[in-house]
Amino acid sequence: MDLAAKGWTVYGTMRSLDKGEKLAAMAADAGVTVHPVVCDVADTASVNAAIAEVLDDAGQIDVLVNNAGIGGNATVEECSIETYDEVMNVNLNGIVRGVQAVTPHMRERGSGAIVNVTSMIGRFSAIAQAPYVASKWAAEGVSQLLAHELAPFGIRVVIVEPGVIKTAIMAKNQDAPNASGAYGDHYMRLFDFYAAGLQNPGHPSEVSSVIHEAVTTDNPKLRWVCGWGADELAASGASDEDFVEMGSAIGDPDAYRAMFQDLYGLNITPAAQ
Repeated sequence: MDLAAKGWTVYGTMRSLDKGEKLAAMAADAGVTVHPVVCDVADTASVNAAIAEVLDDAGQIDVLVNNAGIGGNATVEECSIETYDEVMNVNLNGIVRGVQAVTPHMRERGSGAIVNVTSMIGRFSAIAQAPYVASKWAAEGVSQLLAHELAPFGIRVVIVEPGVIKTAIMAKNQDAPNASGAYGDHYMRLFDFYAAGLQNPGHPSEVSSVIHEAVTTDNPKLRWVCGWGADELAASGASDEDFVEMGSAIGDPDAYRAMFQDLYGLNITPAAQ
């Protein structure tokens, strides 16, 4: 809606038009129009059909924003292969499907922009979110490669790396599977991080503002950050060895939190303490 308010013609995708009722109401309240399109990013035929529908209706696609995603809490040891597959299929393959559907059109025109919304977790491994981390790091790598590949064709590629943003995904991502009982501290660290971020989270409008700037600026760059914690994590000089050493503070949450603040400049101590 924010982009529609800036004069863009916006097509919003969703798995079912029933889910578009809230979007339509919000758009009406804002005095803008968002065109609903059925699209399931986990299904190649659905993505291809959605892109074809927009091209048929609008004639061209200037900007593709890949922002669909699901979370996933689990440690590497205890995460099922099926869960890895599910999260990767949406968070990585969903991006690839969109890119493959729209790139021939943009390449023929010699212009366009592809915005892949990844996460700051694509640069910093959030503890006990193994499938989510894997998908976001993979999305970062594919996006960087894509920028290199499409540069000769006049197509701009943008990676947006939000920190903690207040969205519906937070309420859906509260599980803490711990079959062995060995990873209680790890989940505590995960929830400390997000609880701290949700004290002052970024707003979705921050993401849309960054997207607008990234594709309209005369000084393009590949990576853009926004939301709680993003600037600090991106700017941290913490080494790989620092990160590994921080992980050894099992049984001493205060020591872990102090090390986290020292390395990343973020206070993740619960507010009640």
